[in-house]
Amino acid sequence: QVQLAESGGGSVQAGGSLRLSCALSGSTISPYIMGWFRQAPGKEREIVAAISWSGDNKYYIGSVKGRFAISKDNAKNTVYLQMNSLKPEDTAVYFCAAENSGDSYYTRNMYFTTEGDYRYWGQGTQVTVSS
Repeated sequence: QVQLAESGGGSVQAGGSLRLSCALSGSTISPYIMGWFRQAPGKEREIVAAISWSGDNKYYIGSVKGRFAISKDNAKNTVYLQMNSLKPEDTAVYFCAAENSGDSYYTRNMYFTTEGDYRYWGQGTQVTVSS
């Protein structure tokens, strides 16, 4: 079965940077849409960023635009989240998610932005930003 493994989390001071990685293993018969979610203590899980299999289409939640960048390496089955100018409010557990994107031109260039759209999830990695 498809498995996702996040890495790169840690503790940094406000204004610092972190780069999260998510490696997908298992079946690679079809391409996958990849996304990043986060959940802070006492809050609901929210979308952070998403990317199509082609890498041409990307989505970012408003609060991270201009600071975060999502990218992927299809050859390595890995998606990345570069996080710059981190703020204390970015503190959360970050989850990687994936869903089979199909084999059409349309599905290879689309992305998902809701939790229910994704079938496979990683265990999460903690990101803590101190003031």
